[in-house]
Amino acid sequence: MTALYLKAVHIIFVVTWFAGMFYMPRLFVYIIEAHSKQEPEKTILIRQLNMMASRLWFAITWPSAIITLCMGASLLINTPSWLEYGFMHIKLTLVFLLYLYHLSLHRIFRQLQRGIVNYTSQQMRFWNEVSTLFLIAIVFIIVLKDALSMLWGLLGLFAIIILITLGIKIYKKNRK
Repeated sequence: MTALYLKAVHIIFVVTWFAGMFYMPRLFVYIIEAHSKQEPEKTILIRQLNMMASRLWFAITWPSAIITLCMGASLLINTPSWLEYGFMHIKLTLVFLLYLYHLSLHRIFRQLQRGIVNYTSQQMRFWNEVSTLFLIAIVFIIVLKDALSMLWGLLGLFAIIILITLGIKIYKKNRK
C-alpha cells in the first residue's frame, strides 16, 4: 500500500513540475519580446513577467522537481526490483536528462532576471518544446515498458519533432 501512495504523490508532483517547465520557457519568450518594447511598456512588462517567472519557478517548479525526485527515489528504494528492467534504465536516463533541461531553464531564468538576453524568442519557442518530448518519451516507456520497440519509439519522436517544428514555423509565418 505504501508504494501506491508514493506513486500517487510522485505522479502529482511530476504533473506540477511539468506544468512549470511547460510555462517557464513561454514566460521567457514574453520576457525576451518585452526587451524590444518602448518605455514605459518595456519596464512594466519586464517587471511583471520577471515576478511571474520567479513565483512560478521557486513556488511551484523547483519544489515539484525536488519532491518528484524524492518520491521517485522512495519508489525505487521500496521496490528495488524495478531496476532489473531495461525500460527503467532508459526512463532513469531520460529523467536525468530532464533534470539537466530543468537546470538549463534555471540558467536562462537567472540570465533574464539580470536583464541578459542571449536567445531569440524563436529559439525559446523551440526550447519550450523540449519538455514535451521528454514527457512523451517517458510516458510511452513507462506505459509500454519492454513492448516498446526502440526503433518505433525513435521514429515516433522524430515525427513529433518534425510536427512541432512545422507548427512553430507556421505560427511564426501566420503571426506576421
